[in-house]
Amino acid sequence: MTSNQTINPRTPKGMRDFLPREKRGRDSVLKKMIETFESYGFEPLETPPVELKEILQGKIGAEEKLIYDVSYKGDTPLALRYDLTVPLARVVAQYPELPKPFKRYQIGNVYRGENTQKGRFRQFLQVDVDTVGSTSTLADAEVIGLALDVYRKLGLKVKILVNSRELLLSKIVEAGAPEDKKVSVAGTIDKVGKIGKAGVLAELQEKGLPTETTETIFSTIKNAEPDEKIKAIFGLLNSAGFKEGEDFVFDPFLARGLDYYTGAVFEVDALGYEGGSVGAGGRYDNLIGNFARESQPAVGFSFGFDRTLEALAEQKLSRSEGPTAKVLVTIFDEKLAPQSFKLATELRKLVPTELYTASGGLEKQLKYADVKGISYVAILGPKEIESNQVTIKNLATKDQQTVAVDQAASILQ
Repeated sequence: MTSNQTINPRTPKGMRDFLPREKRGRDSVLKKMIETFESYGFEPLETPPVELKEILQGKIGAEEKLIYDVSYKGDTPLALRYDLTVPLARVVAQYPELPKPFKRYQIGNVYRGENTQKGRFRQFLQVDVDTVGSTSTLADAEVIGLALDVYRKLGLKVKILVNSRELLLSKIVEAGAPEDKKVSVAGTIDKVGKIGKAGVLAELQEKGLPTETTETIFSTIKNAEPDEKIKAIFGLLNSAGFKEGEDFVFDPFLARGLDYYTGAVFEVDALGYEGGSVGAGGRYDNLIGNFARESQPAVGFSFGFDRTLEALAEQKLSRSEGPTAKVLVTIFDEKLAPQSFKLATELRKLVPTELYTASGGLEKQLKYADVKGISYVAILGPKEIESNQVTIKNLATKDQQTVAVDQAASILQ
């Protein structure tokens, strides 16, 4: 490429920029999530965006083809993380001294080499909570209750669908499916909400199952009852004030796509939102054993952050976040810049304050503050400096007052 060629500025396919206003809105939602996680005693964890490729391989089933290879010449083969669950499993195996149960939340970008569509990207933010080291249904119920609490605090009405992976697979075999096809059959059964009974039966027949067997499988699953573990989870949720049938419900067709789930699985439907589930999770008691000599039971939940934001926007529950600063300190002229710099330093001890750092007259600075949505400007001219005062102007009402410098911060606050 020659030096006089112009590069077309753009993001890679399936990856996005978030400009300040949108980023503030995203951060506002994350803040509420984190507050809820920590109120339950979950602690933060951060892992690298890149893992050894051998760590990721063989853990996510058919979706392994979506792993992003980022190997560098001479390095051990590397890949961008597909999710946050496999890195968690690696951490627990690598640091056996972590207290159990280990309750952690993690927020970070994950990467998948897939075709983009509504609500699906190649890079997206994943928000996970997991409990490692407990087989108790208390852990399953707590994660589901936590998810319900998060959505309540965001104002989003949801219903969590719950099933048992063990129960589903056993019913599939009981109904006549070969043992080696049960996971594949479960993946098809999981599509009933999208393609209906006829579509499921047709796809099962394409897998080589006789028509009579496919009918038996479908009816057996449809008539399945919750197993004892699901009943225990539901009892705990009911005792905590969540309502069966309204907040959560048994769905015998729910399978979830990843191969590492071993027990309860769950998926979240946001009422009125048609972009897909806004969160999902389940119990995975064998995954960590892939890294350690000893298996570690675990259960977790992953919030579909982008879909949650879309659902909030569609229901007009998201709010536009204002600017970071509440006041802009202007520069009257270059000679007075040190005084403005000092004023900004003093104001931001109590009030988020931006200092105008470019060139331009007062009119340009006022327009800059208005475009950014900053509520107030502080004007420090020769008269104000002489009397140790500052003029505060409200850009919304156009009212202004001149006050003592040492009173400005408390007035703005």
